[in-house]
Amino acid sequence: MASISGPGPSSGEALGAVSASLGAPATVEEPARPSPAGPPVTRHFAIGRRAKSPARPRATGTLRKGEGIFGWLFMAPALAILLLFVVLPILLALYVSFTNWSGLTPPLSPKVQLVGLSNYRMLLTQPGLYQANFAESIRNVFYYVIFTVPLQTALALGLAVLVNNKFLKAKGFFRSAYYLPSVTSSIAITVIFMYLFQGQGVVNTIFHFFGWHSTPDWVYDQNGLFTTVLSAIGVSSPGWGNHLVMGLSAWQWLAGPSIGMCVMIIMVSWTTAGTFMLFFLAALQQISDDIDEATEIDGATPWQRFRRVTVPLLRPTLVLVFTLGFISTWQVFDQSYLFGPANPTAITPAFYAYQVSFQDSAFGMGAAIAFLLFALIVLLTLLQRKFVKEDLTK
Repeated sequence: MASISGPGPSSGEALGAVSASLGAPATVEEPARPSPAGPPVTRHFAIGRRAKSPARPRATGTLRKGEGIFGWLFMAPALAILLLFVVLPILLALYVSFTNWSGLTPPLSPKVQLVGLSNYRMLLTQPGLYQANFAESIRNVFYYVIFTVPLQTALALGLAVLVNNKFLKAKGFFRSAYYLPSVTSSIAITVIFMYLFQGQGVVNTIFHFFGWHSTPDWVYDQNGLFTTVLSAIGVSSPGWGNHLVMGLSAWQWLAGPSIGMCVMIIMVSWTTAGTFMLFFLAALQQISDDIDEATEIDGATPWQRFRRVTVPLLRPTLVLVFTLGFISTWQVFDQSYLFGPANPTAITPAFYAYQVSFQDSAFGMGAAIAFLLFALIVLLTLLQRKFVKEDLTK
């Protein structure tokens, strides 16, 4: 390090001369200048070679040569399984829906004839037994969804709020007890409910004990809930109720769920509420206690805190639970299967597709029913997602 002081050339010339003669940084002192406020002040300047700018970091978004190939190689087994066991069966089932395949020969056999849209026309536009049964299954599952989804969501939310209470003791026991029906076999639960609600079952025995002897055969009662209530107050089918829509009269479409379907709704809501309770419980535990304390200080009642604070914060979870419940209820099968084909008011599209395929050996028609159900689920789910926003700001 060199030091240069005293009068001489200008500061710029001195800096240039030192930089040219020395290959290392140097210090230059300007001449002392008188200062009115104190002793002379000497300034020091460090000069030298300009520091090199640091090397630019390599872009992290670009893949090195060959990394993309190895990525596809790692994904290949999963993609192969997905293609073999999911995509190809779906495409094959779609092909079968345009044929008259009976299941006795391979689906790609030359003996299988293409019938085009004949299966879909028989279900949607052509009057007959297929259309009437398909319409009845759509009506049954429609009322099943309308009643089950709100009921199981409300029950799950109530249970979650209950077990999340900080003053509740034995929380682990209650959480396990409420969740237990969700992990129990649906077949076993359905059989138990059928035993409870049959004509000589436990429920009717209790009603008889209290003097109500005109009890229905709950599981196999085909009367609609709405028409039963209307008939009790003296309202019968109007003239417009005889108009046929897809093989069913308008009065049958508006009859509501049958008594047997109501038993199924109660059973499924009780069974699935435990699973959705865990969803709500996890969301409730993410809400800070400071929010409740702040609203309590502001004078809000428990119901106001729940309705105006807790429920809005749970809206993303509500949308998730509602969507999952909506999709699963449209695909109900095992309960309908156990309630039996002798109970037409409990037949759903999933069970009807099974019945047509494996009992009537009309796999083409069964595949068409399955794809119509798939299209209906997708359409209604998109509409639900459009009108029920997850974003709290909308």
